[in-house]
Amino acid sequence: MAGKSNKTDSWTSGNPYERFMGRWSTLVARKFLEWLAVPPDRRWLDVGCGTGSLTKQILELSQPVDILSIDSSLDFISYAHQTITDPAVRFDVGNVFALDIDSSSIDAVVSGLMLNFVPQHEEAIREMLRVTRPGGAIGIFLWDYAGRMEMLRYFWDAAVELFPAAKKLDEGARFLLCREGALEALVLDSGVHQVEARAIDVPTVFQDFDDYWTPFLGHVGPAPTFVMGLSKQDRSRLQNKLRESLTINDDGTISLVARAWAVKGLA
Repeated sequence: MAGKSNKTDSWTSGNPYERFMGRWSTLVARKFLEWLAVPPDRRWLDVGCGTGSLTKQILELSQPVDILSIDSSLDFISYAHQTITDPAVRFDVGNVFALDIDSSSIDAVVSGLMLNFVPQHEEAIREMLRVTRPGGAIGIFLWDYAGRMEMLRYFWDAAVELFPAAKKLDEGARFLLCREGALEALVLDSGVHQVEARAIDVPTVFQDFDDYWTPFLGHVGPAPTFVMGLSKQDRSRLQNKLRESLTINDDGTISLVARAWAVKGLA
């Protein structure tokens, strides 16, 4: 996630992120790229690449000439570099507000699940536009935190009911950009042309309650950070509240949906 983010968000460590969010962001990335439909043999930029979920899908689905993937987190970049070794990819620590890239030099610029974490959204998009060739593709997607990013919606609804102070960390309340129509309006105002928007829904099936709960015991993102700041007794209260709130299938699985809001357009 290039740019600066609130320290309470703690998006720095690769392995815990993969267990917590990466497995679902990969599913969204595949649907997003199919919809973006960039032709093969193009140069790509992945802004705020995190652990490389979107970069990996570009390699598998889009036949790129090369990909430059940047993030502000050295930990994420190190993890991504270790797990994706294709010579067509270069990972760099970078800043979305000052990309060290020539103007009009990239065919497709994408950003997944990052833009809400940086200030000055329009400035970030304008910098993405600067490096995109005229007529090149721009694509962005963000979680629907306030609605159907259900694993987090269940979590924060339970947490706020038990601990009202948790409201200040709830991404659904904090990130107004992650609501229907908001991202579309932003990219239009920033100068992107032929803008289209859609919701992307993917299933998030947890094998059992522990598969749902255990990723919250890391230190990646505001929800796990909140959980690990609770006393053992309060953590148990929240765990029990979630167990009561979630619908558990007869086979023990928990079937939820993760929705992302996506936009695409041309420079």
